[in-house]
Amino acid sequence: MTTTPTVSTASSAPPPSTPPASPGQRLRAVLQGNFRQYGMVAALAVIVILFQVWTSGILLKPLNVTNIVQQNGYILILAIGMVIVIISGHIDLSVGSIAGFVGAMSAVLMIKNDMPWPLAVLLCLLLGAVIGAWQGFWIAYVGIPSFIVTLAGMLVFRGATQYLLEGQSIAPFPRSFSQVSSGFLPEIGGGGGLYHWPTVILGLFVMAAAVWQQVRQRRTQSRYGFDVSPLGWFVFKCAAIVAALAAFTLLLASYRGVPVVGIILAVAFVIYAFVMRSTVFGRQVYAVGGNEAAARLSGVKNKRVTFLVFVNMGLLSALAGLLFAARLNSATPQAGIGMELEAIAAAFIGGASASGGVGTVLGAIIGGFVLGVLNNGMSLIGIGSDVQQVIKGLVLLAAVGFDIYNKKKGGS
Repeated sequence: MTTTPTVSTASSAPPPSTPPASPGQRLRAVLQGNFRQYGMVAALAVIVILFQVWTSGILLKPLNVTNIVQQNGYILILAIGMVIVIISGHIDLSVGSIAGFVGAMSAVLMIKNDMPWPLAVLLCLLLGAVIGAWQGFWIAYVGIPSFIVTLAGMLVFRGATQYLLEGQSIAPFPRSFSQVSSGFLPEIGGGGGLYHWPTVILGLFVMAAAVWQQVRQRRTQSRYGFDVSPLGWFVFKCAAIVAALAAFTLLLASYRGVPVVGIILAVAFVIYAFVMRSTVFGRQVYAVGGNEAAARLSGVKNKRVTFLVFVNMGLLSALAGLLFAARLNSATPQAGIGMELEAIAAAFIGGASASGGVGTVLGAIIGGFVLGVLNNGMSLIGIGSDVQQVIKGLVLLAAVGFDIYNKKKGGS
């Protein structure tokens, strides 16, 4: 008798599918993945609100907001370069001395030698890039630790500044050059209205660009199968960005408009955020800082990447030095002292990791504004400079400690 073979249904049944994540689970995952960045934004908002109350509304007056941008523009420029250096797994202690040296050189060229200021600016930026290349050579190709090379650079260029200026200040700069740091976007049609309309138009453009970037990023994540935040949270996030930019725009537009240094900072932010997020070089910087050996095995030219990172840092140090000199309208032997500490603090407060491979340009900007608002707010309510230093040190310690705590918690 022939028996009919039986087919096991268990082996042919499809494997159980994983149920799709609920909107709440997706939102939780997004918040956890960006906790540090959202946390610093929330911290900045809390600091602004507290000092707005403690200063009886002076903090957010248009004139004071403009002062915060102008006073911290050169630190934010340095913070952009510093966060890239830290992401690559290095540190740069020489940026303040380079800024002071380039500022002194600009005074020698413009004031003592009557060189046209655009040409002098170009030469000074080139000088900063050459200094960065010099330090990058020792770090990348000779193998000397960046801490040692840049510490030596800090001493060398501090002494060079003293020598170049002969211990004396040089002033004043040409008015057209000083306007780079203290000037504003020109008005259209003579002005006289309630708001500075070129600033309003520029603000609308920035809002549209910010929302477009968020939509583009969400589409890219969806295209490659990454989890995206729920639509409601995405709409709320875009609305919050637009609201914050609109408030900032109107504050600036109700005084004299956006400062020229603010435009320079915005252009630098857009360029470097794009480079670090959307280019091969940016991904290589993260790879080198995250795991240098793995990056080398993957074909990344580690030495070349490190060299270019320090060339860029030298260029941005020169730009910061020019902005600082233009703001003071003079070159002084003490210019640049402490700038490196402010830039490093801004990068770490904004989410950069001391071990490398982690950080964003936006985070460095947020960290810089946290320090800037703290400095401005504490000065307005009469806190002494000694106490200010203590508070800023504690904020830096808390930010780095929080980062280490999160890493240990994630690894447990």
